[in-house]
Amino acid sequence: MINSNKSKIWYGGDYNPEQWDKAVWDEDLRLFKLAGIDVVTLNVFGWAKNQPDEDTYDFGWLDEVMDKLDADGVGVCLGTSTAAHPAWMARKYPDVLQVDFNGHKRKFGGRHNFCPNSPTYRKYAVRMAEKLSERYKDHPSLLVWHINNEYGGAGTCYCDNCEAAFRQWLKERYGTLEALNHAWNTAFWSHIFYDWEDIVAPNALSEEWNAANGRMGTYFESISLDYMRFYSASILECFKLEAEAIKRYTPNIPVTTNLMGAFKKLDYHQWAKHMDVVSWDNYPGPDAPPSYPAMMHDLMRSLKDGQPFMLMEQTPSQVNYHPANSLKPPGAMRLRSYQAVARGADTVLFFQMRRSVGACEKFHGAVIEHAGHENTRVFRECAELGKELTALGDTLLDARFKAKVAILFDWNNWWAVEMTSGPTFALKYVDEVHKYYAALYRSGIAADMISVEADLSKYDVVIAPVMYMVKQGVADKLEQYTTNGGALITTYFSGIVNENDQVTLGGYPGELRKLLGIWAEEIDALPSGRHNRIILTEGESGGLKPEYECGMLCDLIHTEGAEVKAVYGDNFYRGMPALTVNKVGTGEAWYLATSPESAFLQDWISQVCASRGVIPVVPKAVEGVEATIRSKDGQDYLFVLNHNETPLTVDLGTLTGSNLLTGRPVLDGKIELAEYDVQIIKLT
Repeated sequence: MINSNKSKIWYGGDYNPEQWDKAVWDEDLRLFKLAGIDVVTLNVFGWAKNQPDEDTYDFGWLDEVMDKLDADGVGVCLGTSTAAHPAWMARKYPDVLQVDFNGHKRKFGGRHNFCPNSPTYRKYAVRMAEKLSERYKDHPSLLVWHINNEYGGAGTCYCDNCEAAFRQWLKERYGTLEALNHAWNTAFWSHIFYDWEDIVAPNALSEEWNAANGRMGTYFESISLDYMRFYSASILECFKLEAEAIKRYTPNIPVTTNLMGAFKKLDYHQWAKHMDVVSWDNYPGPDAPPSYPAMMHDLMRSLKDGQPFMLMEQTPSQVNYHPANSLKPPGAMRLRSYQAVARGADTVLFFQMRRSVGACEKFHGAVIEHAGHENTRVFRECAELGKELTALGDTLLDARFKAKVAILFDWNNWWAVEMTSGPTFALKYVDEVHKYYAALYRSGIAADMISVEADLSKYDVVIAPVMYMVKQGVADKLEQYTTNGGALITTYFSGIVNENDQVTLGGYPGELRKLLGIWAEEIDALPSGRHNRIILTEGESGGLKPEYECGMLCDLIHTEGAEVKAVYGDNFYRGMPALTVNKVGTGEAWYLATSPESAFLQDWISQVCASRGVIPVVPKAVEGVEATIRSKDGQDYLFVLNHNETPLTVDLGTLTGSNLLTGRPVLDGKIELAEYDVQIIKLT
């Protein structure tokens, strides 16, 4: 568990008492008790209050709040307050301020307003972490450290300090300019570098521009790709420096920082290696299907090989930054909370405890509304959930998620796919990955979201959508996995480049060509609204429809040992392979050469899974119903969640047990779910 001093699913969230008079604090504690709140995140944005000038530190307010919380049995996730530097720092030390994409130096304001390579910022951030950890190392309310907040939330910095640090990072990565020039293919456009000082940060003043559809355009993908790697590593270094300072005083208190799901700027696979527990903030868009936050939970859980994670933030009612900020209808907050628990969360935390009286988050949802009392719909729902989580106790803590299918997700690949100048700007990496995840989700098949470094042997099926970049050793790893009996699925626009974004010559899909038994000669990009068809070859339907629609990208492939399972129905490449499978050892490697409609993916992938013995969690998938299993000490717990606005019946087949939330037995294989309802069944 995260901390044995609080052996239940933690319930609470971000609390900002520094924004309120002391008279409000006691009322907050009264309301916390009514709602079952037992953990709060404190001091996330307290830097200016904690350090009014360069030499003065004042933690009196924090001492008082920590003591009050402890007296009431409320634990603390203690922030280091370093997410937004105070105004005096920007005035005295302008190196802390970022330089934006267009080369303009920012002024003080906003948040995440620091340059990660500023010596001044690092000095004072580490000092703050040291002072806090030394002061509160023995405080009984301290459960976990929350370093900074939502790292990377502001624009990338291109200041002189970052540029100098980038050159040093490149020296360590490549060793020599000759190696760098080769990796970057700098013979193109006379870019050969003869001195490290000639290398500049890639922004609007040098290599990059704002491209269509929100994409970043770049003349040299390799330079921009390395800057993305460097910048993620630079911000990670800030986290590590604070974590090291904290560990000197509290070596046994876990450290975390709140990640943001599929956040493009930071390579979370590298970050997770330095976090004791992964935590993240779940704010799906207003039109996001339930499968999208499910995929993000699975991604966050998989960052540390299935270790339970912290749901650090979600809104109890609404957010404040969409064009229209809709309320969560009754039951939806509870449903989304249990969706996180069903997929590996051991905490349910909100932003925020009490709505701010002013500034941009005053209309962001909170447990305590502006009305200031318990007689609101949102508070009543939060209090009911608090009772349920208290009743569950430690039953589900440390329970592990069960999946036999994995989807490869790689940040470097994401960056490279969306930097490349062709073949289409319509290709969005996360959207394409989600298509495959959603097909599994709708079929009721559980999946992990893993890195290319992960152990593949425990999975029966591995899906690698749009694996444009094949890093060193990955092709051999996939071949070994397949040879040993695994089923690999990969797709259009895969095997194109190496980790430096240089094309692997000799024909696509490069290093994957032998494994897949195909050669892709050309790639056709279809404009929006244009489509082709996937036609199943005779005798190959196996329950699939005879044909499906496809589009966006179509690889023109030739077989080199692979068996053709479907062909294109239109265009000048009509009859060429669209779907192939290559038998390798005791396994098989599938190649889907185009982006198909969702119905095909659901029908086909569930068929592949069934052929490998992977079956749905419950036998009959119901639209809008999510089912997962977490296991602990040999005991399975089945979560069934109804995302529909109407009640329904779910057939569990032969599964029986008892409902943890009601104590009622489940004996006949069928359960009734109200709209937005949840059941957690201890299986027998």
